[in-house]
Amino acid sequence: MTKPNIIYINSHDTGRYIQPYGHAIHTPNLQKLAEEGVLFRNNFCINPTCSPSRAALLTGSYPHENGMLGLAHRGFLLNDYSQHLVCALKSAGYTTAQTGTQHVAVDTDGKEPWEICGFDQHLGKKHCGRSGAIEFLSNPPDQPFYLEVGFGNTHRGFPKLEDCPDDARYCLPPAPLPDTPETRQDMTRYKATARVLDQKIGDVLDALERSGEAENTLVICTTDHGIAFPRMKCNLQDAGIGVLLIIRGPAFTKASAGKPCFSGGKVVDGMTSHLDIFPTICEVAGIEPPPWLRGASLTPFLEGAEAIHDELFFEVNYHAGYEPMRAVRTNRWKYIRRFDEKWPRPVLCNCDNGESKTVWMDHGWADQPVPREELYDLCFDPNEMRDLANDPAHAETLRDMRDRLARWMKETNDPLLNGPVPAPRGAKVTDTDSPSPNERIRTLE
Repeated sequence: MTKPNIIYINSHDTGRYIQPYGHAIHTPNLQKLAEEGVLFRNNFCINPTCSPSRAALLTGSYPHENGMLGLAHRGFLLNDYSQHLVCALKSAGYTTAQTGTQHVAVDTDGKEPWEICGFDQHLGKKHCGRSGAIEFLSNPPDQPFYLEVGFGNTHRGFPKLEDCPDDARYCLPPAPLPDTPETRQDMTRYKATARVLDQKIGDVLDALERSGEAENTLVICTTDHGIAFPRMKCNLQDAGIGVLLIIRGPAFTKASAGKPCFSGGKVVDGMTSHLDIFPTICEVAGIEPPPWLRGASLTPFLEGAEAIHDELFFEVNYHAGYEPMRAVRTNRWKYIRRFDEKWPRPVLCNCDNGESKTVWMDHGWADQPVPREELYDLCFDPNEMRDLANDPAHAETLRDMRDRLARWMKETNDPLLNGPVPAPRGAKVTDTDSPSPNERIRTLE
């Protein structure tokens, strides 16, 4: 069975706020990729914070299983870096290379992050992988390759308003934020960096075309979590966990005598998650899936399947501060539970600073109560604004969703079952009562 090349492209804090998902955000290269490949409309990250999200995708396991409970640059690590996707691909004969943002390892004991993860090559450029990817694709290796390309866009800080091509007066801020001059300006600045991201991705895809390897290369494009706005990044509402996923290329599967492909502008509405990417790569590349994988291959969608999951599970542990949360989602319902009962208010340090946050802060966001349990009807309340957890009419649904979450936590040996989850010694953690991620940071002894 022919092994395809694989390019994994990832960005920071993009959610689904790009043109192919219907937003007024000019990203023509991503639109073209979607029209040539498969767009997953209901794809989700597992943990809407940077390092844990990426670690879940790259190991195929939940953060509370793989050890990445918080941010790598703040002292959190994988339990076992041999579970990284790149190690499975190397064992299958792939040449592996990484360029740009990676966010799952830091320099340790004299080893560079790319060495810790197991890559053969590092192509430089800490925050922008474009030039390294273009250089690699100008002279690709003979054997199949895996190239991981990370972009710092669309992470804050955004460009200055005067440097943005869009007029903020005609920009719509994302729901559920109010439509104010400040939120419009904030979103205008986001849109500018999304344009930059799109151009960088387009440059990489153009280099792939010039290499002559495009027809035999599986391109996987996604992001880590929702955009860095209030109630999005680091939140378990769909605005925080909903992320773009576009896949284009060959899918030579064991189950099919033909060659089904991620192509043709197909749109998938079934629920999927980042945990499904590792199993998909295993099937497409003819690799025996390791036993710890939690997801399912996406290839059934190529042969007409409408769904591969009837429930998905999510978590938050640490971002800047400690905010333990778990959630379960079905097509119709979302249940969120918070586990830090000592803190009944928003953990403001887990929201990046910006104009939109300032608007909410100025209107008393710090004093808004946060419920221990939340239940949402995603059909009638897709923005998750009407909590039904205390509605007697939905008591049976609440019990069902509670039971689903409890079962999953037990099956995955979730440490929250035994009480608060400690951070490792030396980790940097922002105090929960801090209004900003950059204030009141403690190094744990």
